[in-house]
Amino acid sequence: MGEVILVASGKGGTGKTMFSVNMGAILSKYGYRVMLIDMDMGLRNMDLYLGMEDKVIYNLMDVLTGMCRINKAMIKVAGFESLYFMAASPRKEDRDITQLHMKVLCDKLKKIFDYIIIDCPAGTGEMLDVSMAPADKAVIVTEPEIAAVRDADITERYIIENGIADTRVVLNKVNVDLMNKGLLPDVNVVAEIFTGPLVGIIQDDDNIRISTNKGIPIVIKRGTYIEKNFKSIVSRIISKAAY
Repeated sequence: MGEVILVASGKGGTGKTMFSVNMGAILSKYGYRVMLIDMDMGLRNMDLYLGMEDKVIYNLMDVLTGMCRINKAMIKVAGFESLYFMAASPRKEDRDITQLHMKVLCDKLKKIFDYIIIDCPAGTGEMLDVSMAPADKAVIVTEPEIAAVRDADITERYIIENGIADTRVVLNKVNVDLMNKGLLPDVNVVAEIFTGPLVGIIQDDDNIRISTNKGIPIVIKRGTYIEKNFKSIVSRIISKAAY
């Protein structure tokens, strides 16, 4: 049976979807069957980050409303043998999804995939409740900015209070020069705020922004420091020697 990993953030713009896509890509590259689910109804971007926007015919809502079978909405990502994704509805009003819907869907997907990664909307609220219903663990993606850290802390507390005890934190968009000058919160200070462990930091790098705009996961190129860093972070998230 597969494992369901929720990827959350306290506020938008921290790189949550970028991280979800590249975590899925890393796991797929090393032989795991992975399903990415975009839960950001009306504001979906995962298809763009994967370069698959022209391939979306059916979406998550089509599956949950019975318009199509699960396999019709499972889109295989080009360039990967075992990476699939399911797009969110492009309409914000399509949010009539219950926790039971997600549990049933993920129970079916867990029979097929080793990992199901749910990219949920930023912050707390109804869609986070629905998104985390089937999750086994959660990854909180934040950045060294005071509002982002505070909102991420609130989100992590909410997730823990609602039954997910296993949380991990990823610090994205780290500018080491500004941090060393005391102009951004220090990594150790950020780490102490959260209940779950800080499993890795991702430096602010133009190549990551370029990759998302091109629709190519940054980790697809082997041997780079970014690929090695993501590999280490993902290994800590799944808590076993993955490769």
